[in-house]
Amino acid sequence: MQKKWLYFIPLALAALAGGIWLAQTRYAPQTPETPAVSALWKLSFPDVQGQPQALAQWRGQIVVLNFWASWCAPCREEMPDFVTLRAQHHEKGVEFVGIAIDNVANVAQFLQKQPVNYPILIGEGAAHSLTRQLGNPSGALPYTIVFDRDGNIVLTHLGRLPLTTLETALSKIGA
Repeated sequence: MQKKWLYFIPLALAALAGGIWLAQTRYAPQTPETPAVSALWKLSFPDVQGQPQALAQWRGQIVVLNFWASWCAPCREEMPDFVTLRAQHHEKGVEFVGIAIDNVANVAQFLQKQPVNYPILIGEGAAHSLTRQLGNPSGALPYTIVFDRDGNIVLTHLGRLPLTTLETALSKIGA
């Protein structure tokens, strides 16, 4: 009886490896294509007060673009790190921009409890499509892209972005 179970172990390991491979190839962040990045800088989204904000206003700076939602626990967990890093690096030309895949009422309520020191824009469903165009095939959150001063992508990260990973990326591009 015990020998029969031994035959299932290699099958289970093969199935596990196949599942990991499939997840990494289908859902891991991919390098966005140039047209999607070029189109990004032509977009604008309203801020919490309803005022349209063009993403182009931050061109020429190092931009940490974070797609998030108020209901997303990892999104909420990484925001204090963004607040800290923005305070440290803003004078060096680094701007954090949050695009909420959420509605204005939820975002405003969330920001009353956890204020941030960087611009928050309301993207709703359009921003969800945008994350896919920018290399996030799963559409999962949070999704962060770091751009250098020339608008080149230096980091894409799906999931909670570790502070040390972001600090390393910023230091490599002169922040």
